[in-house]
Amino acid sequence: MEQNMVRGTKALLLSLMEEGVDTIFGYPGGTIMPLYDELYNYTDKINHILVRHEQGAVHAAEGYARTTGKVGVCMATAGPGATNFVTGIADAMMDSTPIICITAQVNADKLGTNFFQEADMISITLPITKWSYQITKASEIPEVMAKAFYIAQNGKPGPVVISIAKNAQVEMIDFKYDKKELVKDIEIRRTLAENCEIEQAAKLINEAKRPLVIAGHGVAIANAEERLREFCEKGNLPVAATLMGVSVMNSFHPNYIGAVGMHGNIAPNRMTQEADVIVAVGMRFSDRVTGETRGYAPKAKVIHIEIDQSEINKNIKAHLPLRGDAAEILESLMEKIEYVERKEWFDLANELILEEDKRIFNPKLNSTEEVLMGQVVAKITDLTGGNAIIVTDVGQNQMFSARYSKFVQHKSFVTSGGLGTMGFGLPAAVGTKVGNPDRQVIAILGDGGFQMNMQELGTIMQSGIDIKIVLLNNSFLGMVRQWQELFFNKRYAFTHLDNPDFQKVAQAYNIPSGKISRTSDIEAEVKKMLESEGAYFLEVEVKEEENVFPMIPAGATLDEMIYENPNK
Repeated sequence: MEQNMVRGTKALLLSLMEEGVDTIFGYPGGTIMPLYDELYNYTDKINHILVRHEQGAVHAAEGYARTTGKVGVCMATAGPGATNFVTGIADAMMDSTPIICITAQVNADKLGTNFFQEADMISITLPITKWSYQITKASEIPEVMAKAFYIAQNGKPGPVVISIAKNAQVEMIDFKYDKKELVKDIEIRRTLAENCEIEQAAKLINEAKRPLVIAGHGVAIANAEERLREFCEKGNLPVAATLMGVSVMNSFHPNYIGAVGMHGNIAPNRMTQEADVIVAVGMRFSDRVTGETRGYAPKAKVIHIEIDQSEINKNIKAHLPLRGDAAEILESLMEKIEYVERKEWFDLANELILEEDKRIFNPKLNSTEEVLMGQVVAKITDLTGGNAIIVTDVGQNQMFSARYSKFVQHKSFVTSGGLGTMGFGLPAAVGTKVGNPDRQVIAILGDGGFQMNMQELGTIMQSGIDIKIVLLNNSFLGMVRQWQELFFNKRYAFTHLDNPDFQKVAQAYNIPSGKISRTSDIEAEVKKMLESEGAYFLEVEVKEEENVFPMIPAGATLDEMIYENPNK
């Protein structure tokens, strides 16, 4: 029998290529040097993006995965290189993002000796991964890599960590890669709700006078966006999105009523409390969606469509759980649901949407005093026609982006939901653009989060990545400051930021820049940014003490939503 003897490093790269990997985000170091040396031979097949910090590599892989449907891949050396992955791994776990994190490890015979740059990544990452495995022999590489990709993508997606000892990188093996054979012992059993359960759910929906569909990130993961649209159209159902579900439905669709949750829209939050049936699709009833659960959806029977059994009944009791793939279940339901007029229910939705326009949106958008965040975000939507991919950091910039953006295309809103990771936005935008070279990618950041990973401007410069960066600069950690204003008597404890000259920062990285200080500058400067070739940095000096409303305070129910500072 013919043998194909290769080093472990080549076996690993060949395994990646068998899985269709064409991009890696990473940062080299001593222990992973053999793998990088082998990668030097494959620059025509694998595009390596050199980040400036390992955390940036993970977030870039997340942005790539979330918007392409592929597995994101990142790699780093042992010790501090590997441990710098941890925040990104936890972020990917919370937001069900399929990534493979490859980290180096010291020689197998040195494990447990406190060898230079030894860190036990398996123990460190076990609670924040779907699977963590340490390769100590080159012969393990094909099977482990096949299983890593299978586990990352199947069922509820998530991160996998593969730690590879240095000796395994240089040992020789007879390389074969038969994916089906390699994963046959771990194939995840697919489940689909029973036909009787589908019939029960359809009956509940058909008889409902006030149904509400709430769509989460699971819709995007299942590539079920079109099925969701068809389902809501056939049953004439209003649909709302969670923060992570923003863009699964065309924002201009007549059945779409906005986003639910802490800083969500008035219509879906109030309608949640009046609904008689809630169809939750691929969402986990996060506390940021429900508020205090004791008062959540008191009149509704909950139909929960979810692939992960552990999420069902975890936060909110499901009257009828439908476990399985969201796309398949929506298709099954579509065969049995009927069109029902529900004029009064949609009239309420339109009334509440107009209330929010009058009470919240219009006053902000028409203000001519200090520049407001929503004005800039709305202008971006206006000038891009809702076709851009918006990547945000965490904080007020994130919430204003979610509230004032409109989306025509799917997989167009990328943010850190479950973990709420400041520093996510800029590197995630890098990965998003690498994965979507033909789409406009705009990173909307706050000055706090930007400075956590602003070194990734170097990645943008070196790799020539064409992203537009909008920095909403209020010289505060804005969301924390808002809470201090509302609930801590304006005691701004350590939230004011003395910032650098961001124009000079952009200049130092050879990135053209502009600045907005007046409302009259917004349209011209946003247009200039969008029309520029290559990367562009737009700094916006916004009102320092602007707040995001409406808001569900901590410990409050959706019925206790506030629209302004209660202390005024």
